[in-house]
Amino acid sequence: MQPSPTHRASFSIGSEADAKRVVDVLTEVFFDGDAAVAAFERPDGRWDVTLHFAAAPDQAWLRELVATSAGNEIAATLVFDTVEAKDWVKASLEDLVPVPAGRFVVHGSHDRERVAPNKLAIEIEAALAFGTGHHGTTRGCLLLLDHVLKSSRPRSLLDLGTGTGVLAIAAAKALHRAVLASDIDPPSVRVAAENATLNEVGNYVRVIRATGFAAPDFARAGPFDLVLANILANPLRQLASPMTQHLAPGARVILSGLLTHQAPAVIAAYRARGLVPVKHLRIEGWSSLLLRNVG
Repeated sequence: MQPSPTHRASFSIGSEADAKRVVDVLTEVFFDGDAAVAAFERPDGRWDVTLHFAAAPDQAWLRELVATSAGNEIAATLVFDTVEAKDWVKASLEDLVPVPAGRFVVHGSHDRERVAPNKLAIEIEAALAFGTGHHGTTRGCLLLLDHVLKSSRPRSLLDLGTGTGVLAIAAAKALHRAVLASDIDPPSVRVAAENATLNEVGNYVRVIRATGFAAPDFARAGPFDLVLANILANPLRQLASPMTQHLAPGARVILSGLLTHQAPAVIAAYRARGLVPVKHLRIEGWSSLLLRNVG
């Protein structure tokens, strides 16, 4: 039986900075792996941005999305076609090199032998979940986690919105302690649990499906000394109050998934609830925040 073709949408944009910004936005929107997004430089200095879909996308909606992130002029040049069948999500990630972040290195199975023995390796394969370590938000969280672990050993840990489980796996590998990980997306819950087992910390990482802090698991596992939340700015602001209710005195919170211009509003929401900023990382237009509970 002949496999179905892959659907493709593509456009070009003027600079590397513009391409990175647009790719970041598109990657956030298609976090569940329904699309693989890639950008490549052309000989004339412009950049081609391509999205591959397993199913035909809503062309009007996608054109509107590109218009929002890149402008109407770029959106007008968006071209749709089909190409030979291929696992583009897997193919796009196989070309990614290992990503170092402090003591951690995120890599695929093809780079397993390239990780230095003095590093904590986190192996993540292509999957229908967001967070491979190559995105600036995930790397920022890992760097801040490494910073925290240089001076403390938190006992109760939460990875909120775990995605592929990268952050929970990193914390479990570094501390050899139980980590509660949650996500609202069933495929992410499954993938995170599988990745924890793959990385030999399945006995430490417990993954649950939950929205916000509604599940009773949070009260049973808390109060938390360390919370990692790599989601988006609006949900982070909305979660400020319920998260505070699950924090231990002096707890540290690492937040990411927000554009740099969104950071002040997120900081203000948490400062109003007794959390003060300790460190602010900016990577490729994204912000990662380390806060401390002093309330």
